[in-house]
Amino acid sequence: MATTNSHAQGSSPPAKPALRKPVFIKVCDLKPAAAGLTLVAKVLISEIVLQKGLAAPPSPNVRNVRIAECLVGDETGCILFTARNDQVDLMKPGASVIIRNGKIDMFKGSMRLAVDKWGRIEVTDPVAFEVKEDNNLSVMEYELG
Repeated sequence: MATTNSHAQGSSPPAKPALRKPVFIKVCDLKPAAAGLTLVAKVLISEIVLQKGLAAPPSPNVRNVRIAECLVGDETGCILFTARNDQVDLMKPGASVIIRNGKIDMFKGSMRLAVDKWGRIEVTDPVAFEVKEDNNLSVMEYELG
């Protein structure tokens, strides 16, 4: 009985899948329930909305939690971004950021941009665009159903 070898002699091993280049999206193109989003944005406002567990002395039973709502945008519009814990430190007003693998969460019928453990935020060089503040996607209400 003959055996077959998955790699014929002289052939190369299977190629690794190529890393996909990120496709940058504009704020005006964000849609409810979208995920895997990469975009460049400027932070306009950052306000802490929840901060707990940061009192002294630290307790092993209490997790430190910080959440900030940040208004971010590009030349096509703006949206609220929910920054969590270490992300809060990156989302300073005036900062330019690249949001990688972001997603849209729905909150009371409106869109919020967020980055979970599978994505990341990078502070980048200042952007040249002015944010279009009169197109705030977070003030529009969506009916999902």
